[in-house]
Amino acid sequence: MHIEYLSLQNFRNYARLEITLPTGPILLHGANAQGKTSLLEAIYYLATSRSPYTTTDRQLINWNIERDILSFARIGAEVVSAGQILNRIEITLLQESDGLNGARLQKTIRVNGVSRRVMDLIGMVNVVMFLPQDLALVEGPPAERRRYMNITLCQTDGEYCRALSAFDKTLTQRNALLRRIAEGEASSGELAYWDEQLTTSGAVLIAGRQRLLRELEVKARRVHDDLSGGDEDLRLEYRPGFLPTPDNSGQLSFDVLGLDLNRLIDADEIAEQYRAALVESQGEEIARGMTLLGPQRDELRLQVNERDLGLYGSRGQARTAVMSLKLAELEWMRDAVGEWPLLLLDEVIAELDARRRAYLLDRIGQASQVLLTTTEPDIFTPAFLANSTRWHIQQGQIVTVE
Repeated sequence: MHIEYLSLQNFRNYARLEITLPTGPILLHGANAQGKTSLLEAIYYLATSRSPYTTTDRQLINWNIERDILSFARIGAEVVSAGQILNRIEITLLQESDGLNGARLQKTIRVNGVSRRVMDLIGMVNVVMFLPQDLALVEGPPAERRRYMNITLCQTDGEYCRALSAFDKTLTQRNALLRRIAEGEASSGELAYWDEQLTTSGAVLIAGRQRLLRELEVKARRVHDDLSGGDEDLRLEYRPGFLPTPDNSGQLSFDVLGLDLNRLIDADEIAEQYRAALVESQGEEIARGMTLLGPQRDELRLQVNERDLGLYGSRGQARTAVMSLKLAELEWMRDAVGEWPLLLLDEVIAELDARRRAYLLDRIGQASQVLLTTTEPDIFTPAFLANSTRWHIQQGQIVTVE
């Protein structure tokens, strides 16, 4: 899979860009705030319909036109996937002035000229992105690790993505109902409908995350063993917000050892147990006005030699673990979709020592298209530079470096 052609209009600091992208490594270099990261962000946005850097799409519109009566940003690409199938993807963000009510933002998605939903983007472009901020996977709050699992799975599994959307909406409605019941404005009998919706979608999330982490761990342990010279053993410990058991006997639940790689529980079995657990915890949930069980409370912990990296690991160990996880994700996604995803590396190389840098550059050569940003092209080896396309970016303008 690779992007053959990229078109940007009023996106970040690009007023207009039309460019053909070669396969293989593409090194984007230049000073800070010139547009290197924005190029990666545009590709990531095409794949996931969200930015890795901001929570609001309005910030993606070029600031020079954001105060116009009708301001917009457009990202378009021609994507070539397995079998030389070409798809044209276009996302337009239109911000209209709404009088006293402020501005209203409208997102439009088109695939091959036909209007589509966000869900229809699944599998059109697959990306793995590696950022210095990914240390949050070790050091950050649980929400960062849940977000990581969701984005990875939503690129490859349409059922998971639909279940995630349904779960989030249902959770909001159920929590509101719990508060109304506590205030005497509703009956507890009304919970049955929302419990059914929550457990059906929530079970898909738990089963999907369980499968993902099982498969990722096998690959990440192998990479981490190479990086550490065999001195360290990396483990991924899944701690679900609801603890199902394989035989519904209450024995050998997930809280014993986290994720057990020798057994998986399917979504139907998880849903049945989850539904019963919600009924049992109903009184406490009404008293607290919130849902206490479920994947909204899931946690993932990275452990090296049976020690939690978030509590006891060094900065270097955290970087090595995250790098192992990202390289495992790259291989996992290749297996899941049948072709290499795009790999986006934003200022990552400078954060690594020479040995890990060499290992990473050697491994990424397997991907069909890799985009790397840097302010220091001299840190790359002559061999890597010779086999890469080099683009110098300055104020949103791209110049090929021979």
